[in-house]
Amino acid sequence: MKKVIFFSFLSLLFIQCISVKQKVKPTPKTVSTTSTTSKTITKPKLVIGIVVDQMRYDYLTQFEDKYSEGGFKRMMDEGFNCKNNHYNYIPTYTGPGHASVYTGTTPDNHGIIANDWYDKNIKDDVYCVSDANYASVGVEGKWEGKMSPYRMQTTTVTDQLRLATQQRGKVIGIAIKDRGAILPAGHAANGAYWFYGKDKGNWITSTYYRNTLPTWVQEFNAADEAEKYLKPWNTLYDINTYTESGSDASAFEGTFKGKTNAVFPYDLAALKDENGGFDILKATAYGNNLTTDFAIAAINGEQLGQDNDTDFLAVSYSSTDYVGHRFGVNSKEIEDTYIRLDKDIERLFAVLDQQVGKGNYTIFLTADHAAVHVPSYLQSMKIPAGYFDNSALKTHLVDFLNTTYGSEELIENISSGQIFLNHAEVKRLNLSATAIENALQRELLAYDQITKVYTRTALMNSEFTSGIAAALQKGFSQKRSGDVCFVLDIATISYSRTGSTHGSGFNYDTHVPLLFYGNGIQQGATFERTVISDIAPTISALLQISFPNGATGNPIQSVLKK
Repeated sequence: MKKVIFFSFLSLLFIQCISVKQKVKPTPKTVSTTSTTSKTITKPKLVIGIVVDQMRYDYLTQFEDKYSEGGFKRMMDEGFNCKNNHYNYIPTYTGPGHASVYTGTTPDNHGIIANDWYDKNIKDDVYCVSDANYASVGVEGKWEGKMSPYRMQTTTVTDQLRLATQQRGKVIGIAIKDRGAILPAGHAANGAYWFYGKDKGNWITSTYYRNTLPTWVQEFNAADEAEKYLKPWNTLYDINTYTESGSDASAFEGTFKGKTNAVFPYDLAALKDENGGFDILKATAYGNNLTTDFAIAAINGEQLGQDNDTDFLAVSYSSTDYVGHRFGVNSKEIEDTYIRLDKDIERLFAVLDQQVGKGNYTIFLTADHAAVHVPSYLQSMKIPAGYFDNSALKTHLVDFLNTTYGSEELIENISSGQIFLNHAEVKRLNLSATAIENALQRELLAYDQITKVYTRTALMNSEFTSGIAAALQKGFSQKRSGDVCFVLDIATISYSRTGSTHGSGFNYDTHVPLLFYGNGIQQGATFERTVISDIAPTISALLQISFPNGATGNPIQSVLKK
């Protein structure tokens, strides 16, 4: 009887529990803001990557008062400005710079260790995008079109876009320099186009991409668009208002052949014959104007941003580099070039707003490296700087190794701050390559104007996490680089005494702009350090596609809308 009462009590209790449970409303599931937002955000129809060759970060601020509201300022005011953005490897050259922006990694992974480098296997120099397996298109029988990206060993964000869209998303690369068009466009691009000056003034490509120029390129070339820029180059505004740069007449500037001084104006039509024909445009602000003309033709000709699959236009402005090399970073010529480039950016924005629609595209803008002030100018200001003689160094080292080991053949090549040993000679003499590396390191550290030296053995067997050593290691390819790497003193270069150059791991070469604007981009700015290899992962995250396969950078979270 007690058992019956007990089980009856349990049954009653169970029924009451069920009743209570039915009356309690279930707690709703929390849906994350990110999840909700990701379903409502529309990917950009077009991404435009802009690389300005040799642009220092301070050009954004130095010339800001001369900029319009619709160019650089529009990106800075309405987009996101990474103010402490740097290259994190050595050497800071054009080829490695463009490859690093788009692969999201550094030369130790993507393999573009310089513009040209000594190939230990063929015992000769190679160019970063040269490829004898292909032919020129648009200028027959010339080596200028025998190019491809095959030496770049990893994918780019543009490659990943092609893969993610089943090749429906178009990718086009454009630059006056071949490497500035080819490396950003990646391996799987629809096209890459670069400028052939000389007697033609045309845009060309390679059979790697296609066997004939598309109709829109043929029409652009047939219209002789380059011809209209063979005119006087004078300052856009009154030169007396260019107070942000040095004197127009300066001992620290180079000039064109046929002109006795480096002062405005420059009669390009009169000077062209002594300066490579249409090639003269490369070293003027007009080269950027022509690049913008061609970029706009590409947007229209390829119908970029006109369907539901994201397209990508990679534009590199090369003329800023040519102008900087010839005239220097403190010249009136460089100021005018950036004032005019600002107008080009504004013009590009206007076309994008009309053709693609504001809010339907995303732009990022950066540089492939910056540049040093002309050392002779720094010396005139009593700032430490200097010039280095590579030929004298090679003579000294050959003599040193001959005295030490009894051979003048132990060095095969010296280039880009690297020494390549002749390993066949090392083996013939039954010597230790590591011992020779260490001997060269000690000798180089005793040599004037050399501040740091690292051996292949150290770079392969140690992990450096900061400073110049880490930058060298990120630029060091175990297969392609040399046996000893050396670093010159700050502001010391192997170059002419006029004009600027680049290549070091110091701030004047590494600190470059990084601006984001448009679809999916937060408005704001940061002084937190970012590095160039963060760009491709950031754009990949925006597009919700896989990162490039060798990427080592990270998405910059503050750039992207939550």
